[in-house]
Amino acid sequence: MAQLLKRLRGVPDRLLHARRRQVALASLLARRPPQHVLAVCNGNIFRSPFTAAVLRRAVGSRGVGVDSAGFLGPGRPAPPDAVAAAASHGVDLSPHRSRLLTGDLVRWADLVLVMDERQRQMVCDRFGRARRDVVILGDLDPQPVTSRGIEDPVEQSVEVCRRAYARIERCVTELVNALWGGATGAAAGDVTAGRRR
Repeated sequence: MAQLLKRLRGVPDRLLHARRRQVALASLLARRPPQHVLAVCNGNIFRSPFTAAVLRRAVGSRGVGVDSAGFLGPGRPAPPDAVAAAASHGVDLSPHRSRLLTGDLVRWADLVLVMDERQRQMVCDRFGRARRDVVILGDLDPQPVTSRGIEDPVEQSVEVCRRAYARIERCVTELVNALWGGATGAAAGDVTAGRRR
């Protein structure tokens, strides 16, 4: 019964994903590429630091500031499962320490990436950000989804962490393609012709 209920809860997200993805991509294409991007999750120990690291690597030497923060206590390291799963994607989370989300950080960011709708609402309500400036990262997933939000690996198996990181990497690729014309990495040249600067 629990499995059935879980599957039924995901039906709206599966049905609405294509439209949400289309709206999210159109919104990104209509804006100037941001100079500062902030990735946010609950605790800033699994998803947002990995998102920031993957995005930092993707934008390379473009001069884009990328940071991460969370709603819970600062100064905590990424758990061993997060460090191991991130390493398989070429990301070193071992030096990471969690940061608390503050008004200054939210104001610094041109674009805020969150992991689910609840986090988007909290960023908008607490810090006065417009919804257009807060993107639910999972909406960019090019694959079919069972949930709009990116799964939280906290107190889950390392497999959940690997799955979340694979999804984050897909979504960041879509984000970079929409904002910077797909050119990635430090060696990338100018953005694709016709893209606004």
